[in-house]
Amino acid sequence: MVTMSEKVICNNKKAYHDYFIEEKYEAGMVLTGTEVKSLRMGKANLNDSFALVKSGEAFLNNLHISPYDFGNRENHDPDRMRKLLLHKKEIVKLFSKVREQGYSLVPLRLYFKNGKVKVEMGLAKGKKLYDKREDMKQKDQKREMAQVFKEKHKVKV
Repeated sequence: MVTMSEKVICNNKKAYHDYFIEEKYEAGMVLTGTEVKSLRMGKANLNDSFALVKSGEAFLNNLHISPYDFGNRENHDPDRMRKLLLHKKEIVKLFSKVREQGYSLVPLRLYFKNGKVKVEMGLAKGKKLYDKREDMKQKDQKREMAQVFKEKHKVKV
């Protein structure tokens, strides 16, 4: 749900195609100054990124934030591992589900909320090929129904 104080940086549309999203979590991230400046310019890519839980801490891998154009030699590494800021109870719950029940932690969107960078994580279970086909079939049927409805209720001049 996008509110007035949120500005979306990027979405991971592929996640909804490849996974069933069971639960969603909001987490902050530990970032450097040049990363935040790059994010304000909208230079981020969530494709192929995922989260891991290591030694009681959550990390986001493969999130690509392009180097800041006006940065100096202290510019950040674009593909570095970034620490997620979650409550301890949430981390323990996520770790147990990922380890035992075959879930994955997938970032769904990256956005600014009240000046802070947040990432929406989804506790996801992978879709099989036939599930993806079924989703595409339902999407096509909805599109066709909308088209028929639009033509049926077209205003004649």
